[in-house]
Amino acid sequence: MQWAARTAETVALALGGLLLGLAALGLDAVGRALVGTAGALLLVLAVRDVVLRPRLSAGADGVEVRTLTGRTRLPWTALRVRLRTTSRLGVRSRLLELDTAHGPDDGGTLVVLGRRDLGTDPAAVARALEGMRPAA
Repeated sequence: MQWAARTAETVALALGGLLLGLAALGLDAVGRALVGTAGALLLVLAVRDVVLRPRLSAGADGVEVRTLTGRTRLPWTALRVRLRTTSRLGVRSRLLELDTAHGPDDGGTLVVLGRRDLGTDPAAVARALEGMRPAA
């Protein structure tokens, strides 16, 4: 199984970045800098989505997460999957936590992914991962 940012969102980011870049051409120097920077940021996010595709994949031997520095493999035997729900200013959000640390002194790996990274609800991904975990 694999999860990645939605293609439509990535295309929307790229188009938004291009439109802002074009709009910046007709502005004064300060407007060009502000709007051009916003457009460049949107383009960087779109490229990030493409480079990190798929963001998370799971197989028989564990989970693999793509990051800008490479791939991180997390074996099922050490993996703890948790769903973190936070509420801030009345907005509730869910995050998927993948953790391989077993104690406070363990130098394990912690990966936190949100809906944007996964392209779907993190709760559904957590259920799917737990369903894929091999029986002990």
